[in-house]
Amino acid sequence: MDNVGSLPEGISIRLPSGSDADHMYYQITRVLSGLGAFEWCEREPLYLAQGRVLRLRLKERHFTTLMPAHDTLELRQRLTQSTDLGGDDLLLLEVWVALLGAPVRIDFADLEELQAHVRIRCNIALAAEKTALAFKTDAAERPSAFWHDEPDVGFLLKPQVSLTDALIAATQPDITGRLYDFSCYRATEYVILLGIAQETQNSRPSLYELLQNTARTRCIKSGLFHEVFLSEYGTADAPIPMNYYVPGDRVWFKNPDERSSDTPGYEGSWTIYLGGGWFGNFWKRNTPYTLQDKMMEIYHWRDCAYLDDQRMLQMDENLVDAKVAATQLNPVRQQQVFTQMLRYRDLTGIYREGGCIDSSREFPRELSSINESLVTGESLVRARAVQT
Repeated sequence: MDNVGSLPEGISIRLPSGSDADHMYYQITRVLSGLGAFEWCEREPLYLAQGRVLRLRLKERHFTTLMPAHDTLELRQRLTQSTDLGGDDLLLLEVWVALLGAPVRIDFADLEELQAHVRIRCNIALAAEKTALAFKTDAAERPSAFWHDEPDVGFLLKPQVSLTDALIAATQPDITGRLYDFSCYRATEYVILLGIAQETQNSRPSLYELLQNTARTRCIKSGLFHEVFLSEYGTADAPIPMNYYVPGDRVWFKNPDERSSDTPGYEGSWTIYLGGGWFGNFWKRNTPYTLQDKMMEIYHWRDCAYLDDQRMLQMDENLVDAKVAATQLNPVRQQQVFTQMLRYRDLTGIYREGGCIDSSREFPRELSSINESLVTGESLVRARAVQT
């Protein structure tokens, strides 16, 4: 990855030894031409430590028009002025253009991995849009037809059931008619895994079987989930531009208020970027968040945390809604909130002058890397079992 700059770094695809960059570019132009975006892209062969790559990025004039200063929050609206595409095709185009305008170069092993990555991002965004859950930090439940709760392990997939069906049943109430208890962090894991599983079910059935079999024996969550399934780009020293989001990104918004952040579940908010300037709302899926909505909600947590009879911090969600509604009617107050919140967050455990915006984004790793992590993990589990 290159350092963040003012112009797009885009994406790169590794060129195998002896391969023709023109042929690779021709394959990509077929995809972009179908979306009406062929003329927006420029190519450049690069020689890097890992070998020869083909870099693709938005031409400067299209970058300035479509996502000035790497701001993708209005990208979809700008795209609708340049294309007749709609629905899933418009989402697909939005992902491609946002990647071609990436502020940090994103590298792919080959064209197959790039195309799978784009489809997975679309899967994740669409799944997040359909997700509706019950917010619980001290409880969890899953549909018993698909999952069983193994003590000290977590929820495991039952034999003979489909992983994609199980993930959909747990997160999309249209299927079961029920809302299941989740934290926002765990919810993002299920949505991301669903996006990956849907792609592998169609394009890499052997990896899908590995995902499915792993889910029957291991509960991959939290730090291990990040290690196996996700890449992260951007750092506190070289942050991703505040308004740069790609559909399918997992995004963290920090609660910068020290007292209310001690309320369980209100340390911050994990969500998925849906595209079109919207962030998923797992608790009220028909009212997704804008960035401004999310900043106002998190800001007012400081006003609505209280001690219950057991002297434990709780959050009055109804009061949060009332506070947000009042701020929305007061433009001066709104601007004060945005000025305070639209800053990069302080480092973990620090509460000073930072806002709620994270310096990084998370997105799925290449499928070959996921496969390697799962195979290695299974080998380690078997090795430990033999030793004991």
